[in-house]
Amino acid sequence: MAPHAGPGRAVGLTRLAVIFALSAAILFLTHWPCLNLPFFWDELGYYIPAALDLYREGAWVPRTTVPNVHPPGLQVYLAAAWRWTGYSIPATRSAMLFVAAGAATGVYLLALRLCGRPSCAQLAVAFLLASPLVYTQAMMAQLDLPAALFTVLALLAFLSNRIRASAVLSVLLVLIRETGIVVPFVLALWLLRERSIRPALWYLLPAVALGGWLVVLKSATGHWFGDREFTAYNVWYALHPVRVALATGRRLVFLLCENFHWIGWLAIGFAWRRVGFTSSRDWHVTGTVFTVQLIALSLVGGAVLERYLLPVLPLMFAATAAAWMNCLVRWRAVGLSAMLAGLVASHFWGPPYPHPLENNLEMIDFVRVHQDAAAFLDAHYPEATVTTAWPLSAALRREDYGYVSRPLRVNRLADFRPSTLAGLSPAEVEVFVLYSRDAEPEWNLLRLAPLEALRMRYYGYEPQMTGEELAQRLGLKRIAMWTRHTQWVEVLARSDLAGPPSPPPR
Repeated sequence: MAPHAGPGRAVGLTRLAVIFALSAAILFLTHWPCLNLPFFWDELGYYIPAALDLYREGAWVPRTTVPNVHPPGLQVYLAAAWRWTGYSIPATRSAMLFVAAGAATGVYLLALRLCGRPSCAQLAVAFLLASPLVYTQAMMAQLDLPAALFTVLALLAFLSNRIRASAVLSVLLVLIRETGIVVPFVLALWLLRERSIRPALWYLLPAVALGGWLVVLKSATGHWFGDREFTAYNVWYALHPVRVALATGRRLVFLLCENFHWIGWLAIGFAWRRVGFTSSRDWHVTGTVFTVQLIALSLVGGAVLERYLLPVLPLMFAATAAAWMNCLVRWRAVGLSAMLAGLVASHFWGPPYPHPLENNLEMIDFVRVHQDAAAFLDAHYPEATVTTAWPLSAALRREDYGYVSRPLRVNRLADFRPSTLAGLSPAEVEVFVLYSRDAEPEWNLLRLAPLEALRMRYYGYEPQMTGEELAQRLGLKRIAMWTRHTQWVEVLARSDLAGPPSPPPR
């Protein structure tokens, strides 16, 4: 049976295959220069080592990294891909791009279901593929885009009255990301509201699946969420009322304003008042899933990363596309051109306040300068102990991540704040690597006194030590430095270990 696309229409498998193939072709063409990009931040901190533990040792609970509550769905997928291709960075990036192509196909089907017009569905896919957040996450071995794929598919199956299929897809969703449990919860409540009690019971399956994973995790680690520190940071720390309010505000700013999303919301507001295009049951269900997920994602996650919002981003783009299709024709071309141009420009230009590097192409700058510095250390200081902060500390310890040809000895720091470095003795530092850890624009709104005070009080913000301060305090000499746009890495060493002259910046 072909997937249902809306009242009275269905999408054939051939058409689905064409949509998937076109999406995959666009993704591979635009990501071709990055297929060998070494792993970034949480990829090498958790997801890749966890998947390698499953691939090489059959370990469902990670052994070479600290386990946490995240279910093993992504690890299973990557391990299966590596069984076919062998482990490599390009194979991993390619496997994730196929997931992104699946998500684009799902967005096409969802938008077609909601709008009833192929042009609307095509527009929703264009918005998705043009998004800078989607661009970076499409190639990264992380949970959020796979979670977006199964969120869209579970919702689409529900809207098509395929409750059992929706429940099974929800099982896959919660085995990818535990916070996905809110989706079957909302869908079950919607059925109960309509007095469809027996169909609603199917949505107990995702809860059983997630509960089973937690039992396995408790048995292996002694902790229901795998690690006390992870739980404290991502749950209890995040649940402070002020942090919840700040996280919710940050989520709303990203969805409503950043990456020129505000242009799309203007269209939604105009179309809503003009034609009430979201008045059907399908739109009400979609809006409820969007809202409840947004609330849930504002309550967890100490880092408040925008990638957590990827499961709701396709729903927003579907609504945006529908709104433009219901706007006046004379404004449509201008508005669509402006929004697509804004999305593309946001790959290179960030907002005037700190934001995660992985939100746009700054992530690639970060990885490339670290790659250069790691190659330098690998060649000139293979026997020295390198003192640096995570995640570079993890990148230097294993050759699996694409930075070094052999493991280096590393003294790991949490960060480069003066309070962290205060206890560091000059005698124990041979080589020190200092680097930029955030996207800090030159003109930064958070440097305004009230906002900086909030940042310091509730997030422990403290400006990191500069290279000059570090060299003076620890008696080090700058050996090399690399810069790439706003990102930089500086290598300092004891004078008796001073190596070759600084290489030219790359």
